Amino acid sequence: MVHHTMATSSAPASNASSTSHTMSTTVPRLFLTAMVVGLASCAAVTSPGLGDAGEPLARPARVGPGAPVAPVEDRRTAAETTPAAPGPAAAPGARPLHGATVPAPATDPEVRRPASNWVAARWSELPGWPEERAFDVWPALLASCARPAPGWAEVCARALLAPPAGGDVRGWVEQHLQAWRVEAADGQAQGLLTGYFEPTLMASRRPRGAYKVPLHAPPPALAARSPFFTRQQLDTDAAARASLRGHEIAWIEDPLDAVLLQVQGSGRLHVAEPDGRLSLVRLAYAGHNGHAFRSLGRWLVERGELAADSVSWPAIKAWAQRHPRRVQELLWANPRVVFFREEPLPDPAVGPRGSQGVALTPGRSVAVDPQSIPYGSLLWLDSTEPLSSRPSRRLVMAQDSGSAIVGAVRADFFWGWQPEAEVLAGRTRQPLRLWALWPRGQRPPEAP
Repeated sequence: MVHHTMATSSAPASNASSTSHTMSTTVPRLFLTAMVVGLASCAAVTSPGLGDAGEPLARPARVGPGAPVAPVEDRRTAAETTPAAPGPAAAPGARPLHGATVPAPATDPEVRRPASNWVAARWSELPGWPEERAFDVWPALLASCARPAPGWAEVCARALLAPPAGGDVRGWVEQHLQAWRVEAADGQAQGLLTGYFEPTLMASRRPRGAYKVPLHAPPPALAARSPFFTRQQLDTDAAARASLRGHEIAWIEDPLDAVLLQVQGSGRLHVAEPDGRLSLVRLAYAGHNGHAFRSLGRWLVERGELAADSVSWPAIKAWAQRHPRRVQELLWANPRVVFFREEPLPDPAVGPRGSQGVALTPGRSVAVDPQSIPYGSLLWLDSTEPLSSRPSRRLVMAQDSGSAIVGAVRADFFWGWQPEAEVLAGRTRQPLRLWALWPRGQRPPEAP
């Protein structure tokens, strides 16, 4: 997936967040499709607004009722791994590791990645580790094992052939993996957690009534011209408009919803077909016009239309409703346009594919900077609940990335596609610490 982020204000949490303890989702093994419409609150808003296919509209934020969001775009594979020294010892009082001997701490306890340092850690260093409901991450782990990261092949084979005895996933993790604290090059271990989701929109297969805003597949001319036409040119220039003719996938009502879809990088459409049927399809990211992303929220702040501390997707839409004659001007402020491909969605419980190439799981998949953390890594996330200081700690899989997700300790939490996902994604802008859990006997990939 490819998504952007956007800033938003911090309104009081609604019942949606209060019913989601420790960032849990009520969707068990759903795969997120909400990557297309998230918002993240804006701290010292330097670029508030909406982005598309992996760039911030404001600051890493998402689109939700007063909430932030983050992006997903860059797809890189992990570096080659080399043999590793034994992992760190288990925490005092830890359960026996299924009869296995616990290796001693690594003799070389630090590994340098292109964008981070990994420092060998003990299980006792992971806040809240004994309370983790680790079994919930198992479906996401098995999904990643369909495309195992370098160094994970043997562990994935064990996971597929011999699931944890008695469902003791935490014990299985302690036996097979080693914990590494993720830090920036300067030793900074605290970073930022934002959230994203997959939006759902009503659409029509043909232009009719209020359904006048087209969503396009990549036109053939896109590959021959770089950069391609800007958003304004595609709206006003005859040759640019002709290049898109015949490549419409469907039409929606609101041009800002089209931008939201582009910001998140994917989404679901309930499409009214010509024969009267209503079909559910997914739009997946298929490329962009080669122009830089410009935040709509930032554009409004720079012109004094919105206060920096009040930028959110709902605030942007409310401004558009008050100034209908200036909506085109607002849209043209962002020259980037994202194109999509339509995919069937036979199972609504399956999420969109992330950068690792596997379906995302709501509440257990995150987007990361692949220069810091390889796709397919199991992570221990230590953060707080949206708009709260209550601890939120859990195992997650690194399965996605985004152009706004950059840095050593940086993650974008996939909330899914349920109605509450939009709200929660928009409110997620929390402090973060991360531990990467890597196969014992396999040294984490280093910088080239």
